[in-house]
Amino acid sequence: MQAYDRVRLARDNKRPTGLDYIEGIVEEFMELHGDRRYGDDGAVVGGIGRLKGRPVTVIAIEKGHSARERMARTFGAPHPEGYRKALRLMKQAEKFRRPVLCFVDTSGAYCGVGAEERGQGQAIGECLMEMMTLNTPVVTVLIGEGGSGGALALSVADRVWMLENAVYSVISPEGCASILWKDSAKAAEAARHLKLTARDAQALGVIETIVPERDLGQPGFYRALREKLYRQFQELDENPSLLEERYQRFRSFGRFEEA
Repeated sequence: MQAYDRVRLARDNKRPTGLDYIEGIVEEFMELHGDRRYGDDGAVVGGIGRLKGRPVTVIAIEKGHSARERMARTFGAPHPEGYRKALRLMKQAEKFRRPVLCFVDTSGAYCGVGAEERGQGQAIGECLMEMMTLNTPVVTVLIGEGGSGGALALSVADRVWMLENAVYSVISPEGCASILWKDSAKAAEAARHLKLTARDAQALGVIETIVPERDLGQPGFYRALREKLYRQFQELDENPSLLEERYQRFRSFGRFEEA
């Protein structure tokens, strides 16, 4: 399968979204709203629940399925208040010693004038900075698109997983093609060079685990993923060097040696 074929699969509106994963994996989920500064953002769903009985904070970027849902959630492109809501819930999780589970599916942060006026770049930067020192285990799962800083803002985690047909990139193939060749029709060629597939990301050390999509969206798929996530959090709980290893994980990106 070509890279751009996986991009199409990642964008498929029949693909499970963040709320589908919450419903399939998390018990007793209670959604919490607002950033305590401006308002609530439907593109970011966050709250508390239980993972096999264990309290956990869950944050998901939600695209929606129908046209009406997607418009209400700005097609999964978060505003600054969405990122600030996410950060508020992460700091709350740290206070009560709950692990944080993030589901990411976004083409990128919302790029409208209002979002910029309310500090989009600062909101993303605060997430990057605060997550690096968050004193509780964090696992992020890329379930569809992982686009630019909009995805990275919730991916400064101890472990980053990707679904088999998810993508993770600094820019969309169409955006890259428009910049490099002034022709968005060359998106497939751009996708090949961007190294945006799960296998590429794993080879580069950007993610740790590829989640197979066999039975995607079925009860058995969610049961298996719940079990794997529970074991992962148990493993991270026992790590006394959690913050140092998270720091070194991101410091290692892009490191190279001259021949």
